[in-house]
Amino acid sequence: MKRTPLIFLAFVLLVPVLLCAQRPQKPVLHARHWLAITGKPLGATAGARMFHQGGNAVDAACAMLAATSTMWDVLSWGGETQALIYNPNTGKVIAINALGVAPTGATPQFFKDKGMEVPPAYGPLAAVTPGTPGGLLTMLAEYGTLSLAEVLAPAMEMAEGYPIEEGAVRSIESNKDRIKEWPYSKKLFLPHLGQEHEAPNVGEVFRQPNLLNTLRKLADSEKEALASGKGRKEAIYAAYDRFYRGDIAEEFVRGCQEQGGLITMEDLDKWQVYIEEPVKTTYKDIEVYKLTHWVQGPVMLQALNMLENFDLQSMGYNTASYIHTLYQVMNLAFADRDFYYGDPYFAPEEPIKGLLSKEYAKERIKQIDPGKNDPKAGPGDPYPFQEGKNPYKEYLENWANSSLGWAPVSPQQQREYMEGFLAGTTSIQAADAEGWVVSVTPSGGWIPACIAGNTGVGMSQRMQSFVLDPKENPYNVLEPGKRPRATLTPSLALKEGKPFLSFAVQGGDTQDQNLLQFFLNVVEFGMNVQEACEAANINSFQMRNSFGKHETKPGELLLHEAVPGWTRDALRDMGYKLDFEPRTSGPINAIFFDWEHGTFWGGSSNYGDDYGIGW
Repeated sequence: MKRTPLIFLAFVLLVPVLLCAQRPQKPVLHARHWLAITGKPLGATAGARMFHQGGNAVDAACAMLAATSTMWDVLSWGGETQALIYNPNTGKVIAINALGVAPTGATPQFFKDKGMEVPPAYGPLAAVTPGTPGGLLTMLAEYGTLSLAEVLAPAMEMAEGYPIEEGAVRSIESNKDRIKEWPYSKKLFLPHLGQEHEAPNVGEVFRQPNLLNTLRKLADSEKEALASGKGRKEAIYAAYDRFYRGDIAEEFVRGCQEQGGLITMEDLDKWQVYIEEPVKTTYKDIEVYKLTHWVQGPVMLQALNMLENFDLQSMGYNTASYIHTLYQVMNLAFADRDFYYGDPYFAPEEPIKGLLSKEYAKERIKQIDPGKNDPKAGPGDPYPFQEGKNPYKEYLENWANSSLGWAPVSPQQQREYMEGFLAGTTSIQAADAEGWVVSVTPSGGWIPACIAGNTGVGMSQRMQSFVLDPKENPYNVLEPGKRPRATLTPSLALKEGKPFLSFAVQGGDTQDQNLLQFFLNVVEFGMNVQEACEAANINSFQMRNSFGKHETKPGELLLHEAVPGWTRDALRDMGYKLDFEPRTSGPINAIFFDWEHGTFWGGSSNYGDDYGIGW
């Protein structure tokens, strides 16, 4: 009997380990030559086809992007694309910025005059300029090997007709009233108009003749350019010109403006893809790369800078102390995101050097109470850590996260809030034996999308990520030609100068929360890539939502339903309000590079339809 307390204590300490060590529902994908992973099986097959045709990882990623956009896998062709690419020829990581910009006439006053606190979440006035076509064409031209016609072939076959999947059908049917507001969307998405079920049926062949015509025009432009003597890259950029400056652009603008949108030919002509240098930090000698502050990517780097000052292993996976530490650190990083992140091509310059300073991280964690949640955690002042002066000191001093606190008053509002907060897109991971690695998190133009005329292209809904009041985020105030600060955030990590992990996830404001935990699952807790993809995560709702009305729910914490009672009690004592779900991993897709054996390990989440193929 005297040994019972020790046995009980051992069991208590073991439970978190058992939670993370459960056998994954999906097997690890092992490969030697290549891996292609994305949000849908047909999308992964499109990537595999490129490898079978002799293409590299960039070709495969572009084919997966085209296929998933055609499938409306919570994105479409009018959305936005952002990517990290490891170039084995230079040993460098490249960033692709293909996020659209606010069109002419999109100003804070324009929306305020319409009685709006923020730009709308849906419809033609929610649209920034399309970025995915330009991003795909730029990646393919600069770093791919195959022709545009070869890369678009799977998507064109799907546009001609493919068996539509349950997720898209469910989304169409649940949003059919809004879809009926837009004539081109209604014609495409509701083939059974007037019946009880107006969306396509699951498995029904879904045909998109207008989109097929648009894709054929892109391939024809490449063919004509090659016939005139232009090289491969110039021919692909001829397709780019046709989309953004030619007849496709004209129809896109006509269809957008016909339905009340603001995008002009000049907006499309001036927009461009940027090939950038990513930002990075180090964690235990691992270099972690992210896109810079036009998305939320640096949040994860800021969090890692703070977390390296704690002994996470001794806390144990998903113990109360570990969860509390993660939650507090994430909230500090996200508060900085909510105040400081914005388009780097617009003044004033964001203080990214200070935000990613190791010294700033040490200063930030001094705010953490080890025994209590801080519902008022706000942004810090990184300017002293880059020898600068904060131009918005007054806004900073009066910034209050808790003032936006919001609680749903009905189950329906709670469902709508959670759907918005967790709203996904897809992710793409590709790697090959030559050494190319690609991580992409494309999005935008999801169902219910307003389709731009006869192009078959759904317009983006990213305008809602701007703010209209500089007191909320002075760096992310709506302005024509400006990119909204988005949530999309692919990831690459190098170790000893070689690829170590490539990983991404869908899910709006949860993305860098889940990716941070995935990374720690591998590095701190020794999980393999599939275990880390499926492992239970936590989610904070204390940051300002990037969608809708930008609400915040201080102290709200989502946990896996298997979290034991004593952990729940400890967290409640710290001031947390707890919610539970049976799956909290997030649909993570990832590749681990096994240099000892010269192979790839692929992980594809069991959260949704994510799927991978390797060889």
